[in-house]
Amino acid sequence: MSEAPNPSTPNQDRNTENWFTSWFDTPYYHILYKDRNYREAQVFMDNLTHYLNLPEKAKVLDLACGKGRHSIYLNQLGYNVLGADLSENSIAEASKNSNETLHFKVHDMREPFEEKFDAIFNLFTSFGYFENDDDNLTTLKAIKESLSEYGFAVIDFMNVNQVIETLVPEEVKTVDGIDFHIKRYVEDGHIFKEIDFEDQGRKYHFTEKVKALTLKDFQDLMDEAGIYLLDIFGDYKLKKFHKTESERLIMIFK
Repeated sequence: MSEAPNPSTPNQDRNTENWFTSWFDTPYYHILYKDRNYREAQVFMDNLTHYLNLPEKAKVLDLACGKGRHSIYLNQLGYNVLGADLSENSIAEASKNSNETLHFKVHDMREPFEEKFDAIFNLFTSFGYFENDDDNLTTLKAIKESLSEYGFAVIDFMNVNQVIETLVPEEVKTVDGIDFHIKRYVEDGHIFKEIDFEDQGRKYHFTEKVKALTLKDFQDLMDEAGIYLLDIFGDYKLKKFHKTESERLIMIFK
């Protein structure tokens, strides 16, 4: 996969007997993916907010915000932004950037918010990593409940068909002197990424697991959740979605 889906469950360092940690909370997650294209992400936010024609000072929720890079940029565009993520470490880091119109909180995306938002963004394949598939429907319902009457939601997911077709089974990626041994495979309707590496004499193993949801799968979930799918795009420039060729599956709904 070209990006990291969030992990489904915490993994244990193979050589430790004393602590558990989730992959997303470790510094190694951020080391491995430090080369993500920030400019591309900003172009995406520019295109998306322009397309949605969000009002000035619109209330925007960045759902599964990580360390808040998109929240920060959206705030710079003039929006009132809340970044939410399950990772306490990431929220602690993101909160260093808080101001009067930018806030962060620890939150489970399966739970709706009491406040309502003009836009809710779930970006860069931050969906489909629950152990229980029913939680995907629960999350969609929570997003719907958290939208204002005229609000829009966006899920930016990988294009599963294209990802599986171009899956690299094994590779070694060296970042900051660490050799990350990566294996990818498809099993039981999920795309897995096994990550093994050694640092400072200790061996680590983590697994990323994301549900291989197609457009049809999302359409079925949205129908069940009472959600109206308005538009579909295939990349961050908002080009038309093509089932086999598009890099992304970007869905606009309400």
